Amino acid sequence: MLPEAEQEDANPTTDRRSSLAEIFLTFLRLGCTSFGGPVAHLGYFRDEFVGRRKWLNERAYADLVALCQFLPGPASSQVGIGVGLSRGGLSGALVAWCGFTMPSALALIAFGYGVINYQDAVNSGVLHGLKVVAVAVVSQAVWGMARTLCPDPQRVTMAVLAACVVLAAPAPVIQLGVIVFGGLAGLIFLHAETVTEHVSLGINVGRKLAIASLLLFFAGLIGLTILAFTLLVFWKFPPWLVVILTALGGWFLTALPTVVG
Repeated sequence: MLPEAEQEDANPTTDRRSSLAEIFLTFLRLGCTSFGGPVAHLGYFRDEFVGRRKWLNERAYADLVALCQFLPGPASSQVGIGVGLSRGGLSGALVAWCGFTMPSALALIAFGYGVINYQDAVNSGVLHGLKVVAVAVVSQAVWGMARTLCPDPQRVTMAVLAACVVLAAPAPVIQLGVIVFGGLAGLIFLHAETVTEHVSLGINVGRKLAIASLLLFFAGLIGLTILAFTLLVFWKFPPWLVVILTALGGWFLTALPTVVG
């Protein structure tokens, strides 16, 4: 028998490619049953892809989550796209996104129309109960991932301090600062434990496509940020349009309506 750590490292991330149907049905089931928001989704993903299906090992999944947490937008959707990309290429990424996003999008549209047309029939206590259940789901997911991502006192301390700062000052700029300082703290205090072995995610993308995607990302990030700022400050466009561009264009613009208003 291999030690547990060696078994984890021996767990392949590219043991086989999955069919598009398998990827879609897997993410469709997760999209219909994963409640609680992006943080909770990451816990469901870990149970499914690391624990049950063995599509990724713990180290590869932690690396993918760390990357997606740094990017603008919902980390769970990005992790899902990354997993789909690793199992089925670009087509796998597309079907993973559709399978996971479609149920919640349709449910949100139906719920929105229902609330508008039947406001009196929806008890505020029902919505409050849903929020309470979501808290429990998120807490369970955070606890499950904490045992893997914070296995020692140093990382537990960093996580607790980061949580305290974010809860005390929940501004987008503070969140970005916590991420930056967390990376610096890890570089200083955890350098001796840095893993030098490369863990493949099984994502095979050509060099030209990778460079083009990277340039397109930064062009969208900077361009949409400038556009949203211009529309909001100078052209007085409605806030909902700026929110859409903000979701696509960066983190710190979420503070603009508060600053300008």
